[in-house]
Amino acid sequence: MQMRQVALLIVSLLATSFLPARKKDNEWVSLLDKDLTQWENYLSYAHKPDYNGNIPKDASGTPLQPIGYNKDDTHVFSVLTEPGGPVLRISGEKYGCLFTRQSYENYHLKLQVKWGTQKYEPRKTKLRDSGILYHSIGEAGAEYWRSWMLSQEFQIMEGHMGDFWCQANSAIDIRSFQSEGVMNRVADEKQPFGIFRKGSDSYCMRSANYESPAGEWTTLELICFEGKSLHIVNGHVVMVLKDSRYTKPDGQDVPMTRGKIQLQSEAAEVFYRDIRIKPLAAMPKAYAALF
Repeated sequence: MQMRQVALLIVSLLATSFLPARKKDNEWVSLLDKDLTQWENYLSYAHKPDYNGNIPKDASGTPLQPIGYNKDDTHVFSVLTEPGGPVLRISGEKYGCLFTRQSYENYHLKLQVKWGTQKYEPRKTKLRDSGILYHSIGEAGAEYWRSWMLSQEFQIMEGHMGDFWCQANSAIDIRSFQSEGVMNRVADEKQPFGIFRKGSDSYCMRSANYESPAGEWTTLELICFEGKSLHIVNGHVVMVLKDSRYTKPDGQDVPMTRGKIQLQSEAAEVFYRDIRIKPLAAMPKAYAALF
């Protein structure tokens, strides 16, 4: 009887040794491959300099329809095969977004970004612009540019890596200096939390500029846990945010802590690489005291 038990144990051990290793919950998962299998896209318009928030019209005054979902015939979004791995190119020629098929909650997102050379109207004479939109819900086209979902924005812009914008009717609280006159609020981790929402303060400037020199990659990290978030640029926390939510037409606030991740196409050529994400069971201890 004992010999039979030993034999069964040996067979069991041999069988399990050939099983694939189980992925741990805290391991990084790559979101970028050559076929963009984990993403979809939406394109709205090639906006003109006189855009005013209304639906664009043709020469006869007829409202134009947006290009729509997964109709990227001009390859606004493409993947380059590089020695170090795939690189996402967003031409910026048309406004829109690449967005994850999956929704995420409580995670650490990390990626690298670098500017291209091309710019298009209405940003030909302005700073290059893109962004990470997180906790994205609903349909694309919900905000001023009619290009993106209701979401929170981690701004990606020349000299403004880590700024914040409300998208549509989103709201959030940010540690920041109060605004004064025409000046916007500026993030600072030692200041009290201020409220950001449509119709009042809806934009906050990052605490400092940690963007890499022109032509070099900048590493960005977005940490989200239970409505709290951190914007991190090249290892530096540039913004502390909490109580992510959106405001319904009746004025009621609804928590917004889970959603898709969008990467903006916003009239400037931009490259992304090493896009990866991992789940979080808690806010990392190194940052918990910031809240």
